[in-house]
Amino acid sequence: MERLTNIKNIGLRDVPVADTLICGIDAKNGVLIYRGYDVLDLASHSTYEETAFLLLEMRLPLKEELEEFKRRLSFFRQVPKAVLDAMRMRPTSASPMDVLQGATAFLSDYDPDIRDESRPAEVDRALRIIGAFPTIIAAWDRMRRGLPVIPPDPSLSHAADFLRMLKGEKWDRETERDLDVCMILHAEHSFNASTFTARAVASTRSHTYGAVAAAVAALAGELHGGANTRVMMMLEEVGSKDRVREWVTRRLEEGKKIMGLGHAVYEVDDPRVKVLKPMAKAICERTGHSHWYELATEIEKVAKEVFQRIKGKTIPTNVDFYSAPTYHAMGIPKDLFTPIFAMARTAGWTAHIIEERLGEAHGKPQLYRPQADYIGSYCGPDKCEWRPLEKRG
Repeated sequence: MERLTNIKNIGLRDVPVADTLICGIDAKNGVLIYRGYDVLDLASHSTYEETAFLLLEMRLPLKEELEEFKRRLSFFRQVPKAVLDAMRMRPTSASPMDVLQGATAFLSDYDPDIRDESRPAEVDRALRIIGAFPTIIAAWDRMRRGLPVIPPDPSLSHAADFLRMLKGEKWDRETERDLDVCMILHAEHSFNASTFTARAVASTRSHTYGAVAAAVAALAGELHGGANTRVMMMLEEVGSKDRVREWVTRRLEEGKKIMGLGHAVYEVDDPRVKVLKPMAKAICERTGHSHWYELATEIEKVAKEVFQRIKGKTIPTNVDFYSAPTYHAMGIPKDLFTPIFAMARTAGWTAHIIEERLGEAHGKPQLYRPQADYIGSYCGPDKCEWRPLEKRG
């Protein structure tokens, strides 16, 4: 393998590490593809359940297949009582992402086919995880607020049931559909940090629950997940449109980031913004939160203008920028924004884990073992000389 010494390769940037049949990104033109389908088409016509089927089964379902898939998914929203009891042992100050990671690992104890590595068993395992996440996230929010946990309703869609379990009442159809579309848009995004983590763990032959728990941990890191939470915190800090230009200019001149702007992959605006921006406008108007949408658009406009002046190039808007005011308008707590991202991404994570474990894209499973360039110094021509403790100094 050729040694990587160019600075742009730090963090594996621009380095292909595996083939995949799941997701493709056209960074120059802002196109995101799930199994051959443009994500914008899926957001317009599909549902989260149908999209999850596509990611896991490599094709769109027939009508009866989709109904069976939804039935099984709703069944697995019933989380084992022992998992919920274990969550109640956590302090109410615990991070929702930490609680989610722990509960994910705990789920493995209740999978009767944990040793079965056939594809049907792997898909079944994926459904157990996808199904459990809405219940775990909603249950934790209610536990920490001292409210009773609401059991799932198998008659509802994945998105609608999550909102009902979270708030204790059924929401309007428009908001349910908005969350469903958000989940489609967040379901998959190629080899981001959490997906790469999941695949690396899966390549060791660790089971799916361990790989997803690791992905949750990776997503919890502030350089990966949490950007939508920080976008909302930024909007609250700026407060009003008349403060935007001074705030943005000072921040960019100091070399600091504007949350939700800039992307590790896209050279143009994230294609998902085409859906999320008008969605944010509509839901903010519907719920009386237009102030946040107007503030966000002003920050976006001014930041792009100032960034162009300072850096001489454009800065793309990413998926987190408008998902923040969207979730806020739904009345969702800021620290649940990233768990909801995880709730959607379980479809992509588990699809990648199956692909990795079964070698579906590259013929056979491969252990991830990247190479590093050691740049430390030596004490001598070949190695450091070891000295007894009393002779060091």
